Order: sequence, then C-alpha cells, then structure tokens
Amino acid sequence: MIIRDIATLRQTVRRWKEAGETTGLVPTMGALHEGHLSLVKQARKQADRVIVSIFVNPTQFNNPMDLATYPRTEEADIALLGDADAIFIPSVDTMYPAGFNSRVQVMTMTETLEGAHRPGHFDGMATVVTKLFGITQADIAFFGEKDWQQLQIIRRFVQDLNIPIDIVACPTLREADGLAMSSRNRRLSPQARAIAPELHATLQETAAQLRAGTPVTEALAQARARLARSGFQPVDYLACCEAESLTSISDVFATKYDRGSLRLLVAAALDSVRLIDNIVI
Repeated sequence: MIIRDIATLRQTVRRWKEAGETTGLVPTMGALHEGHLSLVKQARKQADRVIVSIFVNPTQFNNPMDLATYPRTEEADIALLGDADAIFIPSVDTMYPAGFNSRVQVMTMTETLEGAHRPGHFDGMATVVTKLFGITQADIAFFGEKDWQQLQIIRRFVQDLNIPIDIVACPTLREADGLAMSSRNRRLSPQARAIAPELHATLQETAAQLRAGTPVTEALAQARARLARSGFQPVDYLACCEAESLTSISDVFATKYDRGSLRLLVAAALDSVRLIDNIVI
C-alpha cells in the first residue's frame, strides 16, 4: 500500500491500533539496498505492521549539490518492499508546508564528528524523524548502526522529549569485502570501489591495536596515514569515542575502558564520495 498523504496514513494506523496491532517504522531516504531491507525484516519480526517511509529530507543536507545528486529510485524501491504493510512517500510540501517554522535540536552530541562537518544536518534529521514518529504513531522504529552518531542522537531526543517509541539498533550490513552498504556506494568509480574496503579494514586494525594497548593518539595517527596512502582525501575525522555520549576519549590507553564501551568512527572521501563507518572496540 503506497500512501502519500498524512491523513490516509493516520487513518490506516488507527485501524491497526484498534485491532490491537503494533506498528514498526523504518525511516529511509530511498535508494534502498540490502542494509535497508535488513531493517524491514527485523521490523517484520518485532511488529505486527510495518511502515517504510521514503523521503529525501532537504533540511538535513548542508550541501545543495549533495541533495541534487542524491539517488532517487522510487519505482525500484517500491518493488523491493513486499514485506511492508505501508510505504509512506510524502512530498516536500507535505512534510514542510507553507509557514513551517520549527525544528528539533539536540545540543552537544551534534557538535562533533558529522555535526562539525555538516552544520545543521542533525537539526534537519532530528526534526524530520520526530515528525515521522508523530505522523506514524509507531511503537518501534528501526535504525542501522552504520549511522552511529545519528542513532545516539535519536535515542537522546526520544528520551528527552518523552516520545513513546522504542528504538531498535540493527547491525551494519556489509558487502563481502567489508564495505558498509550505503546508497552512496553506487556513486563510486570502479577504481574507488576497489579502494573503499580499506576504510573498514583500517578500523579493524586500529581497534585491534587499541585492544592490544597501543596509545590512542599513536593508533589514530597510524590509521590516518594508512587511509591517506590508500587514496582517501580528505579524512574528515577518525575518532575514538565513548559509544553512547560520543565524547572523544582523552586518555592515553583505551584498555582502561570496558570492552564494547568505545567506538571508532570515521568519515573520509573517495572520488568526492563521502563514506562513513564505525566499529565497536
């Protein structure tokens, strides 16, 4: 069922709720791949009804060219979503009607990493996700761990604003060579695609070094050098952070922290295509 207006979606969800059924939401910007579909499969396991939203949200793009070149594959996306009970595809005017003048802003957590390089991105993301939660009245929402900072920000504002929804994190799906699945991967040239798995390989090696007791600054410097040699330019950030707060650790050694409490996060470009990834330490 394809739904493009808010009133119809709300009526549909109301019928489900009256029947005692739970609703799961998978928010996407389209250009779907197996990573997205894994979220839909998880939603199908945990909810009676599944809504997948497809909306390229203009307010979270700080680069107009990035918005213009973002892949839009609506027909192909719809064909992939047989497991969804409803596919919500609103227009920009539906989500941001004339006079719209509000935003959701999470402090501190949005000022580092992606936030430092994409001003306003997380305000736009938080606002549209909050709207989708309100529109769908979903009981559960599913997000991938690839966008780790986004996931933590969503958890923060859901808690802070008392939004009655459970947030489920799903593991990053990867290609056979380790590259995290992303809609942006299709923009890589064949040469860049061959190099791209180095991003994940570098994170793995760096995590192993940190677990073995290599000082944080030394391990990160070596990782940056490896990425530069591989052809990544620029490397926007490569950071070792507390997993939930996203605070960059200043201690010399990561070994003083509990296993699983730290995260390595990276953003780097190939062929002007910006790739992000993260792994647990």
